[in-house]
Amino acid sequence: MSSSAVRPVRVAIVNDYEIVVAGVAAVLAPYQDRIDIIELDSGTPVASDVDVILYDTFGQAQGDAVDVASLARNSARVLIFSWNVEPALVEKALAAGADGYVSKGLTSEGLVEAIEQVHAGETVVPTPDTIGDRFGRWPGEEHGLSPREAEVLALICQGLSNQDIGQRAFIGVNTVKTYVRTLYQKIGATNRAQAVLWGVAHGFQPDRVRRTLDEGAHPNG
Repeated sequence: MSSSAVRPVRVAIVNDYEIVVAGVAAVLAPYQDRIDIIELDSGTPVASDVDVILYDTFGQAQGDAVDVASLARNSARVLIFSWNVEPALVEKALAAGADGYVSKGLTSEGLVEAIEQVHAGETVVPTPDTIGDRFGRWPGEEHGLSPREAEVLALICQGLSNQDIGQRAFIGVNTVKTYVRTLYQKIGATNRAQAVLWGVAHGFQPDRVRRTLDEGAHPNG
């Protein structure tokens, strides 16, 4: 599908953190002739009639743990958007019913193309793309946390153990421990309780917000 299509692809962006959803929407905003952002959902189900649901995995269930059936309403197609493109994780997500899976290493143009391809009925999977635009925002970014450190902290704030985090994020426990150690240094925490208190005070509690936009409205307007 190209910019000459009859109408832009109607998209809902879904994640439990409002800052994440708003950040992705801002990246897509320049493509209003191709992508019509209809709804931004943080911790709430999609209510609008959309073509594609863009599911950001930050702090969320991944792989076959994604409840695709509850995401997809009115035959909307589901595109998963993640930093984690482990092949086994991608396969599990597709087997669970996702229609596509793309890396946050895509450029904004690449993401728009992936949304259009999924809308057209194609199955999109990660390819060895060059890292492009830095997508959106995430909690803790302004304090120097990397996307993966922030995600680990989000999962800690959700009460997950290191082993649970590893299973959720498809990374080894030792890798989780490394992220925990570096994020503790950055936020000045020495234990999990301090990290949770810091996280709650800095936007790491999941939100429950639905924002429905007027057709063609700028997501930040």
